[in-house]
Amino acid sequence: MLAGIIAAHPDFDARAWLAGLPPMDLFGALVFQVAGQQLSVAATRRILERLCAGFDGRLPEPAALLAMDPAALRATGLSARKVETLRAVAGLFADGTLRDEDLRAMPDEEIETRLTAIPGIGPWTVHGMLIIALDRPDVVLPGDLALRKVIRRAYGLDHLPTQDEVRTIAAPWRPYRSLATAYLFELELDRPGAAGT
Repeated sequence: MLAGIIAAHPDFDARAWLAGLPPMDLFGALVFQVAGQQLSVAATRRILERLCAGFDGRLPEPAALLAMDPAALRATGLSARKVETLRAVAGLFADGTLRDEDLRAMPDEEIETRLTAIPGIGPWTVHGMLIIALDRPDVVLPGDLALRKVIRRAYGLDHLPTQDEVRTIAAPWRPYRSLATAYLFELELDRPGAAGT
């Protein structure tokens, strides 16, 4: 099934979609992922645009985010829970509990264990960060609703696959599950009526 998608997209760039976003280090990718929980990419982009407006088009560093009035963060479109989560993450980066270089040296599973201990950070958030900030090659997002929908269509399933079913379907994609996932998202974007999601 993937072979057909790959053949239909010979010039595909799995990271091209990031070009419209501000540069993101590991903390920035977590900001993006937390902001995007339960939202479309288009809605998440709008939140980031508002957040970056006060920082010359860049995402705030952890200390700068902590210094922002929570009400100002809410005004960007973030929920109170997301503001709380982002402030907790920013605090851990600002005080050195979490360090970019330390996390980069860890395997995916250890990063997930460390970050999901923070309230409001789940596997979906971490998996997206692994792809965006660390360009890890073998990550799949079994909890992503859009991915589950495109797998249902692409594989002709009569139901929305569970997270376990997504993992099973994705097993043959190893060790390039990140790229396979990106191709499936591309298939979704190609679908009539899917633009801007």
